[in-house]
Amino acid sequence: MTDAEIREGAEEAANRERLWSLVKDMKFGMLTTSEEDGSLSSRPMTTQDAGYDGSIWFFAPDDGPLAHAIARNPRVNVSYAHPGDMRFVSVCGVAELVDDPARKRALWNPMAEAWFQGGPEHSHAALLRVEVRHAEYWEGSSSRMVQLFAVAKAAITGRPPVDLGEHVEVKL
Repeated sequence: MTDAEIREGAEEAANRERLWSLVKDMKFGMLTTSEEDGSLSSRPMTTQDAGYDGSIWFFAPDDGPLAHAIARNPRVNVSYAHPGDMRFVSVCGVAELVDDPARKRALWNPMAEAWFQGGPEHSHAALLRVEVRHAEYWEGSSSRMVQLFAVAKAAITGRPPVDLGEHVEVKL
């Protein structure tokens, strides 16, 4: 393995680590699915776990519109945003409903209880696993005031703003 390949591998590992850190920090995402008529539908979801295995986990009912959409077409997108800090994440992947009682108990929390009274044994509480296939994130490199100034300057000059932050595509 060459030095360049080693550096590239280390950079990819750092990008993956940063991706998971951003997702865990933002916590709430918008999960987008395809509907029967081909339209897209998004719904807010609370991330229960996101990790180095390349998956993001949510609690979801196994009998509602989301379950039906996943059964028709498991390809999904989850987007996260923290506009105050100029941080954004988009992940594309394949979703599946999973019945794993041990994992449900391990991930159970008050937010899940709000949706599924009765604990992780609730008859329709399932885990939704999104196996991430592609991901991107954007992070602002300067203060919000500096970024607003750059955008205003671009509007006046007719030239796109520069150096608003970092955009990274993560290899998974």
